[in-house]
This record gives sequence, C-alpha cells and structure tokens, in this order.
Amino acid sequence: MIAGGGTGGHVVPALAIGRELRDKHGADVRMIGTARGIEAKLVPEAGFRLELVRSGQLKNVSLMTRVRTMFDLPLGVLRCISLLREFKPQVVVGVGGYASGPAMIAAVLMRVPTLAYEPNAVPGLTNKVLGKRVSAAAVNFAQTTQYFRNAEVTGVPVRPEIFEVPARPVSGSDLRLLVTAGSNGALVFNETMPKIVKQLLEAVPGLTIVHQAGVRRLEQTRAEFVMSGADTARWSVEAFLTDMPAQYAAADVVLARAGSTVAEICAAGRASLLVPFAGAADDHQRKNAEILAGAGAAEMLLQRDVTEKSLLDALVALLTDEPRRAAMAAKAKSLARPGALERIAAMVLNLAAPRGR
Repeated sequence: MIAGGGTGGHVVPALAIGRELRDKHGADVRMIGTARGIEAKLVPEAGFRLELVRSGQLKNVSLMTRVRTMFDLPLGVLRCISLLREFKPQVVVGVGGYASGPAMIAAVLMRVPTLAYEPNAVPGLTNKVLGKRVSAAAVNFAQTTQYFRNAEVTGVPVRPEIFEVPARPVSGSDLRLLVTAGSNGALVFNETMPKIVKQLLEAVPGLTIVHQAGVRRLEQTRAEFVMSGADTARWSVEAFLTDMPAQYAAADVVLARAGSTVAEICAAGRASLLVPFAGAADDHQRKNAEILAGAGAAEMLLQRDVTEKSLLDALVALLTDEPRRAAMAAKAKSLARPGALERIAAMVLNLAAPRGR
C-alpha cells in the first residue's frame, strides 16, 4: 500500500515506486489518497486502484482548517485500519501529503512494516511525528537521517532520461534560461519575469527563455511578456512543460523553486537559481536550497528578497559567468543519485521478506 498525495511532489514518486514494484517485482499495489489531490486523476490513469480517505492540512492553514483536519484524522485512521485489514499489505509506504498521515498511523498501530519516503531536508509533519516509529526511511539528504529509524540515503526517483542529459558546452553564444515551478507555476516568477525580460535579453546577447507559467496564469503572463517589448522570437511562455528531459538538455541555467525539482536539476547537472517557496511547510524548500547553495551546486535568492533588480542582477551574473556556471553544473551533477528507485524498491522488498511471502 502506498499512501499520500495532494501535489505532484508526492504523487509522481508514489507512482514511480508503484510501477517499479508492480512491473519488475510482480507486487499487488494499491494506493491511498484523497479526492482533493491530483492523485484522484493520475493514479487511476496509471492503472492502480485508489482508496479514498478524508484528510487535510495542519500546517500553514487557518484555524478552521486545522480544526476540521483534527476531526477528520481519527476517521481517516479508522478508514485506513479497515483498508489494511482488507488488503493485508506486507508493507505500507508513506510518500507525504494529506493521506500519508492516517495510513502511516494505522500501519504503525497494526504493526505493519512501514517505509517513509522523505525527499526534503526537513521532514513534513507526519514523518516528524512518526519518524522514530516507522520501520525504515528512504531520504534524499544525509542530514535527514537523524529524524528516522533505519534511514538510508537513496535519493529521489528521477526519470532515467534526465540523468542522460548531456553536459552543455562550456562556452557558446547561444544560452537558454529555463523558468519552471511545477504544474501551477510560481506567482513570483510570473509577476517579476515580464518586468525584467527585455533588460535580461539585452544584457545577455543570444539568450532565449522558456517560461512555464501554469494554466491559471498563462494568458496574463504571456500578455505581460508581449507588453514588455522583448523580442518575441527569444522567449516562450507555456502552461506546462511535458518534455522535461529535452528542456533540461537545452538549458544553461534553471530558475526554479526548491522542492522536488532540485533532484531533477542535479540529475541533469545544471546551474540554477533557486527561489524557495516561502509558504512551504516547515520552510523545507529553503532548507533544500541551503544544502545545494552551501555545496556550490546552486544559488539561492529568498522570496522576500526578490525584486526586479535582485532577480535581474542574479540571472545576469550567472548567465554571463561561464566558469561559475560550469563549476555549479558539475557540483550539482555530483550530488545526483542515480538508481534511487531501485534502492527504494529494494528497501520495500526487504521489509516484506520477514513476513514470509
């Protein structure tokens, strides 16, 4: 049983782990999620059965939402206990998100082996509370092992095609800036980039920009790019970027948030400017970015410090400094962890073995 969801950062690895166990090891996999998360669409499309529970957020939400979640939590745990009794899983994997909490609590209470998957430097609420009670944990950063029992630094499942992205030429007149921030885009990028795009293109000859804005802000962001007067042949604003291996292959610098995207940036070996989402639970995106920045694998600009000038200056400095870009890309590549999916699957299989099946 794999539990969790809500956003792509939770659902995508859940599906990757599920496919690995199903397709390569013949496992019968069932998912637990909520009706409000994107798992309601993506999980059935991937061919997995999805069981729904009621659950919500406790961090960075209103008092009313927290109260509602506290009422829903016992019901969610009881629902998960019922599902575990019916399905009898050998292992429950928690990937974070709304449904992960009730399922992992139920599994711990029923003494079903549990694996916590934690891609961030600092665990979310569920993994913080249950970290010392789960059977094992698969984490992305060595610093995160302190929060868990039997933790292994596996890395984050990233598509093999991204690891195969070739290095960019050390020098060249044609440069590409990739601006990406998940399926919904990032308001700070959508608002600020149109105001600086003309100056940025003038400051960096040969630069082209691909900007992922999300569906809701696509038309407005694209219109503001047009109004900026920047050469329309040198920029593109899209709702989604589905061909990410190709996008990373063409990019010299990536402007991004600091969630699960950091694993892809390292896998591709690209220089980046990270602007952590200030509203992320436990400020985990800032901590992710700090680790990469501290290792020389990325630059970090806090959202509170983003202005037209600060963002323009940071991008121009990185795009026009070839040695710095190359060193940053190499360091990012050195932090990548290929084979994460296989290691996580092996941990699941090891947990299942003692139960004799």
